[in-house]
Amino acid sequence: MQSKLEQRAAMGSLRSLKSESSLIDFCSNDYLGFARSLELKELIRKETDANNALNGSTGSRLISGNLKYTQDLEKEIAEFHNAEAGLIFNSGYDANLGLFSSLPQKGDTIIHDELIHASIIDGARLSLANRYSFKHNDVDSLEAKLKVAKGNCYVVVESVYSMDGDEPPVQEIIELTAKYQANLIVDEAHAFGIYPAGLVSHLGLDDKVFARVITFGKAMGVHGAVVLGSDLMRNYLINFARSFIYTTAASFHQVASIKMAYELLNRSEETVERLKANIALFKQHVFSSALIESNSAIQCIVLYSNDKAKAAAMSLQNEGFDVRAIVSPTVAVGAERIRICLHAFNTAEEIIQLASAINIIINEQ
Repeated sequence: MQSKLEQRAAMGSLRSLKSESSLIDFCSNDYLGFARSLELKELIRKETDANNALNGSTGSRLISGNLKYTQDLEKEIAEFHNAEAGLIFNSGYDANLGLFSSLPQKGDTIIHDELIHASIIDGARLSLANRYSFKHNDVDSLEAKLKVAKGNCYVVVESVYSMDGDEPPVQEIIELTAKYQANLIVDEAHAFGIYPAGLVSHLGLDDKVFARVITFGKAMGVHGAVVLGSDLMRNYLINFARSFIYTTAASFHQVASIKMAYELLNRSEETVERLKANIALFKQHVFSSALIESNSAIQCIVLYSNDKAKAAAMSLQNEGFDVRAIVSPTVAVGAERIRICLHAFNTAEEIIQLASAINIIINEQ
């Protein structure tokens, strides 16, 4: 263990835990400010007070931890996202692990974008299916992999990529998966909330996608995730997804928090528009060719080394902005960067000051 840690330290990529700070938040995934919302907090309090629920769930959903409340919420969420059915998991990681470890079988094929979430890769590794990656957002690279796919084929993309903040060519990918009779799965973790029901629904392509993973720990400001798809898939996951079967169910408080976050989202159109305006404002004031093209809340400036990324992040923190370096191996060697997350609650003054500080730091490097 010591040797591996020393090796990581020598590479400049040793991770450590940091406590909360008083810096201006430009690093969290709380895009709409729901995690800090007093309105949401009060909605959750009223909902928990109105239901005489236990503190904990007491067991897995297949034993003692299932609630009619949870099942009713799954139906409401599925309807919100124009899906047939949904199954709630304790986290986005659990959802991806359960879905991809259980659905593809030995002899099947998983094809994923090279920048896909680590949780999807981990689930795919457990599946025993053949696994290929294609070049980021490159439909020609995807088609080359589809041509050699065997068995049932599952193509996996994110609707907004967590480290680049960009979007895939969804329509072209749907046309390719239809051509090769492959099943498209979309992870909506970083799009949900910015697009109120996710990018797939925003584009009106709900019926063209085999499954979607919706995560609640980002724009929704709470915790958990849901896998959306058919009733058949929901029943399959209940029987075969180990991260669902063999874990203690979410508490009533967690499930109620999800329900109330959806209630708040339904009346947060102004908040979503404010976030979009903040994204446009940031892009207007940052002048760097290293800024990755993105219309999402995730804005990244590539600095090409761990040391440069960490130095830039430290300089911005010294200026009062909580911006973090993303270093290899989280991203590929040579793609190290600072990652800025914009929020509806960031003020115009804060964003302009951050952009000015970034411009100075980038010019100095």
